Amino acid sequence: MAESRFRAVKAYKNEAFMGSPHARMLRILAEYSEPESRFRELKVRDTIVIFGSARIPSRETALAELAAAKADGGDLARAERRLEMSKYYEATRQLAARLTTWSKSLEGTDRRFVVCSGGGPGIMEAANRGASEARGDNIGLNISLPFEQNDNPYITRRLSFEFHYFFMRKFWFSYLAKAMIVMPGGFGTLDEMFEVLTLVQTLKIKKKLPMVVFGREYWSKVLHLEPMVEAGTISREDLDLFFMTDSVDEAYDYLVGWLEKNVLSVERKVPDPGFLTG
Repeated sequence: MAESRFRAVKAYKNEAFMGSPHARMLRILAEYSEPESRFRELKVRDTIVIFGSARIPSRETALAELAAAKADGGDLARAERRLEMSKYYEATRQLAARLTTWSKSLEGTDRRFVVCSGGGPGIMEAANRGASEARGDNIGLNISLPFEQNDNPYITRRLSFEFHYFFMRKFWFSYLAKAMIVMPGGFGTLDEMFEVLTLVQTLKIKKKLPMVVFGREYWSKVLHLEPMVEAGTISREDLDLFFMTDSVDEAYDYLVGWLEKNVLSVERKVPDPGFLTG
């Protein structure tokens, strides 16, 4: 019998099929199962998620931009504004480092309260950078976008992920989270913040989940929720779903105190059943 000139391609190796609408369910399942397998292997038990703008620079970058604007006659107002906003990058970096140092001091072999960001530049970079500078593992849940979203160099290599689907990325943000920090940001930050608040308010997320909203000066201009209370569209107690502060010390003390009381002390009495049990 003559040898066939053709060799059949396995379905999962058929790139045309895997990229087609017919395989959408497989791609979605892959964005659930592949991260799950890595988190299990590396014993990542839970996270502290930090959201914020991709456009906020580090202090050193902002100072260099200001010097260039002064020297070359550039947009001085923009450079000064970016320098002012860089305080949130540095606050994120400091807070992530302190939380990582605290988490590394906890007993046990599992990686607890691992800093997790969206994996990109700006505030996301600051979160991963702070954790890396504290010599801690950290997570980047990146998303494929046509602009802004390249993975930053501070993410732990085995914990760097690239998602196609926003909803799968947000699943992994919320599922392992034991706390969240919201730094100043744009539409994406607001989307992530309010989706989590909605899930907590409606008890779709049943676990207690503290949220720190950092930056009163920024958020007091962006968030005007009191009229919603007055109109009866949210309850007064819904405003207690997050804690607002301008202080790294206050944010750190609030989160560590909350996690000690509501997570670690509870586990000492009733052991946590483990990863992905919900």
